[in-house]
Amino acid sequence: MGAVRIGVLGCADIARRRVLPALVAHPDFTVVAVASRHREKAADFAQRFGAEPVVGYAELLRRGDLDAVYVPLPPTLRDVWVPRALEAGLHVLTEKPLATDRRAAARLVGMARARGRALLENVMFVHHSQHAVVRSLLLQGAIGEVRSFSATFTVPPRPADDFRYRPELGGGCLADMGVYPVRAAQYFLDGPLTVVGATLRRGDGAPVEVAGDALLCTRQGAGVHVTFGMAHAYRSSYEILGSAGRICVEHAFTPPADHTPRIVIHRADGVEERVLAADDQVARTLDTFRRLIAEPTTGSSLLAASLTEVRLLEQIRLAARWTTRPACG
Repeated sequence: MGAVRIGVLGCADIARRRVLPALVAHPDFTVVAVASRHREKAADFAQRFGAEPVVGYAELLRRGDLDAVYVPLPPTLRDVWVPRALEAGLHVLTEKPLATDRRAAARLVGMARARGRALLENVMFVHHSQHAVVRSLLLQGAIGEVRSFSATFTVPPRPADDFRYRPELGGGCLADMGVYPVRAAQYFLDGPLTVVGATLRRGDGAPVEVAGDALLCTRQGAGVHVTFGMAHAYRSSYEILGSAGRICVEHAFTPPADHTPRIVIHRADGVEERVLAADDQVARTLDTFRRLIAEPTTGSSLLAASLTEVRLLEQIRLAARWTTRPACG
């Protein structure tokens, strides 16, 4: 198979900043068309990335010159258009989370498997090499037995017209920022996670949650604390505390391609800092998508992780105690 001919459903900011530049640069993909409901936006994106503008998502899916689509639409729109893309016989790279609830997510996975299509949730950080190094350190017993895990992904307030403030589009920080620390806990800890409790906080005038925390635990009794939100200073980090030390990682979830990762290991005999080579997690995600297109059945573990992630996000929302706090900014 030559270069994968890919279309883009939607003109989201993440598509413009991160994914489309990586797709254009990747030797295994050709960006054919970009669709928007607005002619001017489609034309602007298409001109930026050397693609054909298309007005309307259905029009793009009716084309006969695509192998795959990338779907950066808001969550409730993805619930509509990802299954339609799979029905059209296309491979799908979709933004996170995979779906707005576990039933919709299970339906997507079933559709992809039945049609032999690749389906990949665009949780890019799990493809960055720094986390594989951390997981290897845990397996080697570098900090003994894991006792607790904490992770934070927070960003400053978004523009007032951002879809994340619109509940009808699936907005809120749990679905957007909460994915990162929850998925990181899944990545590093053995066995199933159980939600113990949570808080979700609305800002003044915001009909969705702008901040949240959740407590989870593993079957072995390790505690998990995740913090997420869009009313904060920027933070992207995790810490794993063990019986014999701890591992700390900053710039964990959205590092630029030229970022030099540093893994800090604290033990009784001192502090060790491991400096790693820079890695491009966007390109690595596209590498994974390309492999799945060639062999869709090899994506079972990633799909299972996405299903678990959706279930945990749903359980956090159900368990949450809601409060209101003033919005920042």
